[in-house]
Amino acid sequence: MAKLQARVAELEQEVRELHARLNQNSSNSSLPPSRDPPQAPKRPSKEPTGRKPGGQPGHPGHARTRLPADRVNQIVDYWPSVCERCQTALPQAPQTDDPEPAWHQVAEVPLLPAVVTEHLAHGSYCAVCGHCTWSEIPAAIRAHAFGANLAAIVVLMSVLCRGSKRIIEEFIETVFQVPMSLGTIANLEQETSAALSTPYQEAQEAVRAAPVKNADETSWKQAGKKRWLWMAATQAVACFKICIGRGKAELRELLGDAIQGVVGSDRLSVYNQVTLSLRQVCWSHLKRDFQKWVDRGGEAGLKVGQAGLETVRQLFALWRDFREKRIDRSALQTALIPVQDQLRAALQAGEASDDAPVHRFCRNILAVDPALWTFARVEGVEPTNNHAERTLRRAVIWRKVSFGNHSEAGCRFTERILTVVQTLRMQHRPVLDHLRQAITAHRAATPLPALCPTGG
Repeated sequence: MAKLQARVAELEQEVRELHARLNQNSSNSSLPPSRDPPQAPKRPSKEPTGRKPGGQPGHPGHARTRLPADRVNQIVDYWPSVCERCQTALPQAPQTDDPEPAWHQVAEVPLLPAVVTEHLAHGSYCAVCGHCTWSEIPAAIRAHAFGANLAAIVVLMSVLCRGSKRIIEEFIETVFQVPMSLGTIANLEQETSAALSTPYQEAQEAVRAAPVKNADETSWKQAGKKRWLWMAATQAVACFKICIGRGKAELRELLGDAIQGVVGSDRLSVYNQVTLSLRQVCWSHLKRDFQKWVDRGGEAGLKVGQAGLETVRQLFALWRDFREKRIDRSALQTALIPVQDQLRAALQAGEASDDAPVHRFCRNILAVDPALWTFARVEGVEPTNNHAERTLRRAVIWRKVSFGNHSEAGCRFTERILTVVQTLRMQHRPVLDHLRQAITAHRAATPLPALCPTGG
């Protein structure tokens, strides 16, 4: 009889696990919302506030940005002809006491084909001996069939089009009326990859030395073989690296042998090599983990899940108050003490339960307890890893559209162009202009423009 009861308990446990796996969705796992099954619960809709859509009273406006004078190509003046009060004729020229004029700018793109320069090497016959002597086109000219401006546009489109060379080819031929082969696009990518080698190293060094950074990784492909795209980012610099594996060696390739600063991440075991006091575990991931236990059912898991979700609710409310400067850091730390105690008590109770998966989960969370609260004591650390996930999102879409790279050289281009483009965006610097300068400097063998002038 005891054997039968044990077997029944074992089968019930197995059924719960299978149901939990079947019911995985974006609210209780790492699945994206696009992969939610039909039976997934609908996301809770926000209750109507009764306010009209759009900006609310007191909300700062977002007017159109006025381009500076050096970006204006033409000015058209409009002058009032008569006074609207007394009908006196008004001068049609500026006066010393005139107010600042109202403005409206209209931007237009000239539909012009690319400027093509043809270099001709002429031959000339000698009047004495009849020999034909040919001039030579300089080697620096013959080295390139496309200028730095056009090359930079092609490379930027590699990012915007997620690696689709056929879309780039069609765009260049349609808009600029320049025939371009797929092989040429690949060659321009490799030239730019070489040009960005030094800026890439600069970004990696900045991220490694930064006092706070977030890290994440996603799957990648090289010629159909599994690879991993790693990424670490500060608020001003991002660094991408494509590696064969997802282990300790690869994390050290990204962050260095001696990992410096605080690292925000999910609970992947590879991050356990980071000292707990210098680590921040993502609470967005934990929220999904706790929701999973609520959805799974079972007395022990339900208690842990509910306690965890309540902790998440209180924690994010306190963090919002801190971020909006309603409380200072000391008040945040004080308010978190009972929240921490309640969660630890629930996890300890779950660890003592007979439910093996619940026991294992609670034990693992308690093992990284110091890393749950780093955000409360270290300036610049956030309780989630959302910054890394947002930075990595473009690469994730690239992978889904293009299926990765075909060669080692292609992987190097991908990690370098993603690093430079995402870093420039974080710094609010013009991406196309920097790429053009990098290609020009590479071709002339002159120093490249700095990527991280303000540090990480």
